[in-house]
Amino acid sequence: MTKENHTTLPEFLLLGFSDLRALQGPLLWVVLLVYLVTLLGNSLIILLTRASPALHSPMYFFLRHLSVVELLYTTNIVPRTLADLASPHPRAISFQACAAQMYVFIVLGISECCLLTAMAYDRYAAICRPLHYSTLMSPQACMAMVGTSWVMGIITATTHSSLIFTLPFPSHPTIPHFLCDILPVLRLASAGKHKSEISVMTATVVFIMVPFSLIVTSYVRILSAILAMTSTQSRHKVFSTCSSHLLVVSLFFGTASITYIRPQAGSSVTTDRILSLFYTVVTPMLNPIIYTLRNTEVTGALRHMVKRQVT
Repeated sequence: MTKENHTTLPEFLLLGFSDLRALQGPLLWVVLLVYLVTLLGNSLIILLTRASPALHSPMYFFLRHLSVVELLYTTNIVPRTLADLASPHPRAISFQACAAQMYVFIVLGISECCLLTAMAYDRYAAICRPLHYSTLMSPQACMAMVGTSWVMGIITATTHSSLIFTLPFPSHPTIPHFLCDILPVLRLASAGKHKSEISVMTATVVFIMVPFSLIVTSYVRILSAILAMTSTQSRHKVFSTCSSHLLVVSLFFGTASITYIRPQAGSSVTTDRILSLFYTVVTPMLNPIIYTLRNTEVTGALRHMVKRQVT
C-alpha cells in the first residue's frame, strides 16, 4: 500500500502564499533582502572567527559552526520560497524533494538546538569554573560537542523522515505551507500517523525542552556567580559576554516553542506560515547582527579587519 502510493504520488502541491496574492510581491522582495543580509552576516562571522586571533576561543568556535548551520538552513528553504513567491499559482514539489527538504530542515534545526546548549555550557564553564575552563573546553571537547550536535540532528531527521514518508497520503495532497515542515506534512497522512505524532512530540520535548532546561540551568548558576561579585564593572563585563547568546536563545526557542508546542486547535494556516517565516528566514538574519552589535570582541575584530583592508 505504501509502495503503491509512493509510485502513484510523484509530487505534493505547496500552497505557499498563493492565497495571499496581494502580499506575494512585497514578500518576495522582503525575503530576498533578508536572505542576502543573512548570507552576508553569517559569512562575515565565519570569516572573522577564522581570521582574527582574538576570536580563537571555544565560544567563537561554536559561533562559527552556528553561522554555518544558519547558512545551510536558509539556503535549504529560501530559494524555493522565492521561486514560489514569484509564481501566481501553487507550485508542485516532488515526493523526493519534499522528503529531502524536511530531512535537511530537521538535521539543521536539531544541530542548532544542541549548539546553543553547548554555547551556554561554555559560558557556565568560563564564569563559574574558570580554573577548570581549559580542561572542560579543550579543543577535543569542543569538537566532540559539535560532532554530537550533528549526530543528534541526523538521528532525529532519519527517524522522523522514515516514519512520515512511509505513511499513505491522499491522491492529490496540498501542503498549506511554503516548506515541507513536519506538522503540515504529517496532517496529510490518511492513516497510521499516530506513531509519527508520538515521535514528533517526543522529539519536541527532548530537543526543545531539555536543551532549553539545560540552558536555563547554566544561566541560573551564571546569575548566582554574577550576584556574588562585588565589583559593578566585573558584573557588567560578565553580563555583556552572555547577553548576545541569551537574546539568540530567546529568539530561537521562543519561536520554536510557539510553533511546535502550542495547541494546534486554535491555530490557523496563516499564523503557522507567518511564524515559520519568522524562524526560518528572519531569525538567521538577526543572529549575526546581534553578535556583531552587542559583542565588543566581534566589533573590535571587525573594525581591525576593515582598517587593515583600508590601509
